[in-house]
Order: sequence, then structure tokens, then C-alpha cells
Amino acid sequence: MKKKPEIAVGGQAVIEGVMMRGPQHIATALRKKDGHIVLKKDEFISKTKTNKFFRLPLIRGFVSLIEMLSIGIKTLNFSAEEAIKDEEEDKPNKKKNNIFLDKLYTVFSYIFAFGLAFLLFVFLPYRIAYWINIEKTSILFNLIAGCIRIVFFVVYIYLISFLKDVRRLFQYHGAEHKSVFAYEGNPDFTIDDTKQYRTFHPRCGTSFMLIVMVIAILVFSIFDTILALILGHAIPLGIRIVLHLLLLPFVSGISYEILRYSGKNINHWLVRAFSAPGLALQRITTQEPDNQQLEVAICALHAALNMPIKHPNVEILSDDKSSE
Repeated sequence: MKKKPEIAVGGQAVIEGVMMRGPQHIATALRKKDGHIVLKKDEFISKTKTNKFFRLPLIRGFVSLIEMLSIGIKTLNFSAEEAIKDEEEDKPNKKKNNIFLDKLYTVFSYIFAFGLAFLLFVFLPYRIAYWINIEKTSILFNLIAGCIRIVFFVVYIYLISFLKDVRRLFQYHGAEHKSVFAYEGNPDFTIDDTKQYRTFHPRCGTSFMLIVMVIAILVFSIFDTILALILGHAIPLGIRIVLHLLLLPFVSGISYEILRYSGKNINHWLVRAFSAPGLALQRITTQEPDNQQLEVAICALHAALNMPIKHPNVEILSDDKSSE
């Protein structure tokens, strides 16, 4: 029996594809409309590996979060650009999209997305908690606001899961998890091996976000209680929001350590109980993939780990010499 690999690998679903991150490389594989796979591979070593300060507990969690947000935005942009190319090839006689307008549209899309996220998951939960008139009791206030935030998040994810494009995204998310599971079980896995695994994984970003929301309730409650005692009165809404946003690095750091510990001790009963809500939510954010989606995920995983690409129809866009 082969020894299970100790190399951690993870990723995310993108438009018609999967991004995988290994110890030294990031690889994004996309399925084009004509059936072939486009692969982009880049060198990347986390700051937590090269800087002792960034490797410290709590600090490494926030650094990893920033890195993943940066990588995630770049890979989403890449997948969107490739999707636009497919659309333009479908309409050869029509005027091609203006590059400047495309980039402007992308910028406004991100502004709208971050604005909507702030409204739904930050401002409205606090505003509702203030309307209930419980701002003077810090623990109750943060418990109510936190629960509202979690409900909004789950309902939002559930509603968008009915969109066709989002459903395909969730299928690629499932393909990512299945291929990671298969690799962790046997590095020489085949596409048939992936089918025996489930689509929800304990180290998933969905679970991380849910952990962040739960830990935020605890951290914000303690902080607000101390600050209210110092001030001698309830904290104004605007100041509370700003201070809580400033505490997010600390919250994400704690959440990362919990997720990291959970991934290594998944069989412990307490870890299983704590991980259950995140795994349950993945029943929405991951869907069963088809063979073509699994092929894309496996291709990205092999490239990220600098393993041979076995799929015969892959177009490599990267200049990274190690991918040859």
C-alpha cells in the first residue's frame, strides 16, 4: 500500500474550470467550448514559507487569506477572459468586444460584488440588531447580528445555486474536492478513483467562511463588552462597523488555525461536530461533477504539483519552464 502524500493541495472553482495551488505552483485549467483544456501554470511560494514573521500562528492565517483573495481574483479574471474569447469565436462576423470596456465592466462588477457583500453581511445585520434596540448588550447584540449574517449568507448561497452558471461552478467545486480527496488517498489515482469520493471537504473555503462568522461573534462580543465598559455607553453603529472590520485579520487568523487543526484531526469527535455545519453547507456549494469536469480538475492538480499532464488535449499557456 502506497504512503499517503503529506503535500497539502487545495484550490477553487472558476468559470468553466478549476484552480489548484501546490507548494510551489498555481495551475488553472479551463474547458474550452471546442472540448480541449487550456492550462495556465505559474510559480508561487507563499510568504508564510519565506518569512518567519508571516509564519507565526494567527499572522499566517491572515496572510494566507490575503494571498488566496489575490490569487482568486486573478484566476477568476483569467477564466472570464477565456470565456469571452469563446463567445467571440461564436460570433466571428460580429464586432469584437472592446478590451477597455471589458476591463471597465470587470472593475465595476467587483465594486458591485464587494458593495453587495458589505450591505448583506455587514451593514444590514448590524442595522437590524440596532432596530431591535439591543446595542447596549454587547453579547446579545453580536449574537443576533452574527446569526442574521449567517442566515443571509446561507440563503444567498442557496438562491444563487439555482442559476445555471453558478450550478456549473459548484460542479467544478465538487470536481476540485474529489480530485484532492483522490490524490490524498493515492497520488497515482485515475478519474475512476475520484468517483468514489464525496464532494465536500473539511478544508474547504466554504467551511472557513462559516468558521469566520462564528468566531467573529465571540471575538466581537468580548471586544465590544470591554470597549463599552471603557466608554461608559453603547458603541455607535459606524464606529462599531469600522472597529469590527479592523478586527477581521485577528478573526481570520483564529479561524485559519481552527480549520488547519480540523484538517489534521478530522476523526476527533469534537472536530467532527464543529465541522458539521460547514460540511452541510457544502451540500449546496458543491455538486456532483461529470467526467469532463473531473478531467479539468485532475489536470490542474497535476500541474500544481509539477506532475506529468496525462490528458492528451491540453494547451499550455504558461511560460513556466517547469511545466514542460
